Amino acid sequence: MGTDIDSEVAYLSRALKAPRIRATAARLAEQARTEGWTHEHYLAAVLSAEVSSREASGSETRIRAAGFPARKTIEEFSFTTGLGAKRDQVHHLATGSYLAEAGNIVLLGPPGTGKTHLAIALGMKAAGQGHRVLFATATEWMQRLQAAHQLGRLPAELVKLRRSGLIIIDEVGYIPFDQDTSNLFFQLVSSRYEHASLILTSNLAFSRWGEVFGDQVVAAAMIDRIVHHAEVLTLKGASYRLRNKHLATLPSARADNLPDDTTD
Repeated sequence: MGTDIDSEVAYLSRALKAPRIRATAARLAEQARTEGWTHEHYLAAVLSAEVSSREASGSETRIRAAGFPARKTIEEFSFTTGLGAKRDQVHHLATGSYLAEAGNIVLLGPPGTGKTHLAIALGMKAAGQGHRVLFATATEWMQRLQAAHQLGRLPAELVKLRRSGLIIIDEVGYIPFDQDTSNLFFQLVSSRYEHASLILTSNLAFSRWGEVFGDQVVAAAMIDRIVHHAEVLTLKGASYRLRNKHLATLPSARADNLPDDTTD
């Protein structure tokens, strides 16, 4: 490009808050002249490159903001360790179609079968598709809601959380909740019912969630809302953490270990 045109493109790029356009326009200009592109073809190529760059940048920002403890992908998941997770079903969920319907995903199974891996991987896919995602353990979520409740801001916090298309609640069932905390969890689930999606992981069958929440009635009402629009994946198998550790006598190391009544 000529000096005057280059300066004008630089100015317009800054004005549009799209500084990458300047470099892209210069890089594609020679190719456009060589290959005889139309003006429309050239313009579309420049704008397409800008959109792709913005999407990649936005995806990275959303992944960082999600609070994932690590980065995991579907491609890295071992379907031989996480028995019960069907490859076709997982890849379908990775398309994010459940998010458009405010659907949920529940991952049940003993420790070490890949529940958290899948939850993170699906969350990263959702972030890449333009959705706000937040990840935390069940205990961490309850601490956040307790703090909001103590400040008299619980309704506002629930509204704020609903702006995230997906929140992931990891490790439901590892630590039991008292009645007040269980009520907060119920409010979180209810606030998202048919509005926004949840991914939950748990080592316990639904039939044992009453033990976690201290009330079978509350647990049943919560499960009803969660599974009404949900895909439930039940994983089983030996813990990948204990493989080759000669600890096959531990319950979580047995290949047949599986929560009871997981389809309740």
